[in-house]
Amino acid sequence: MILSDKRILEEIEKGTIIIEPFKAECLGTNSYDVHLGKYLATYKDRILDAKAHNKIEHFEIPKDGYVLQPGTLYLGVTLEYTETHAHVPFLEGKSSTGRLGIDIHATAGKGDVGFCNTWTLEISCAQPVRIYAGMPIGQLIYFIVEGEIETMYNSKDNAKYSNKTTKPVESMMWKNKF
Repeated sequence: MILSDKRILEEIEKGTIIIEPFKAECLGTNSYDVHLGKYLATYKDRILDAKAHNKIEHFEIPKDGYVLQPGTLYLGVTLEYTETHAHVPFLEGKSSTGRLGIDIHATAGKGDVGFCNTWTLEISCAQPVRIYAGMPIGQLIYFIVEGEIETMYNSKDNAKYSNKTTKPVESMMWKNKF
């Protein structure tokens, strides 16, 4: 079951959902709109290796925007910092973003109960498109969890994406054993 706007507000009041900054006008019927932060990153190498630590270069989106190019993976970040202590958060693109040919995640749309951070976006585009810091980029929806949680994400020893940041974070696949 997806939380309604009223239920999201109730959970914010209880402290089980935290969104900073929170703006009431960003609350949809059953979602919350998130915005593109001011930083993007690209990988330094064109060929990535799943077993290696692939380094990224961060840069700030200029005031007059930045033109995304097809064939390049951009890592972005949400302006909003979120915490979810009792629900499963999902990040989806907004239809207006999709209609510009922008995808905001390749596979990582689901968060875990206990995820406390900004969201790194895996941005790609179908054709060149200018984007801006602060533009609406996606929406969070919250699902009810059935059953008790044994270990929250933010308390796992192997949680790879729990360091609080305002910049995009590169893949930590290299930390896995395979």
